[in-house]
Amino acid sequence: MKPGTKLKSAVCDTEVMVIRGGADTVVECGGAPMAEQAPAERKPINADFAQGTRIGKRYVDADGKTELLCVKAGQGSLAISGVLLQTKDAKPLPSSD
Repeated sequence: MKPGTKLKSAVCDTEVMVIRGGADTVVECGGAPMAEQAPAERKPINADFAQGTRIGKRYVDADGKTELLCVKAGQGSLAISGVLLQTKDAKPLPSSD
């Protein structure tokens, strides 16, 4: 995966753009691998990965090596190798006494 690549879910409307990621990383949505082209038929969503995605949010893995930007929201949750990704929190701004 190279930065700028758009991935589409096989189970819902979710679409993400890769901000940072490894070449061998396989992103999953709703329990199914994502691809650059949406499939003709959607697969059933895995109930364990159905918390949904939110547009404009960044999702990262635990070690911060993969970062995705949600460009279209959907019902599936993002994961890598069955481990759910977390939303990236904004950095606090310094105080301006």
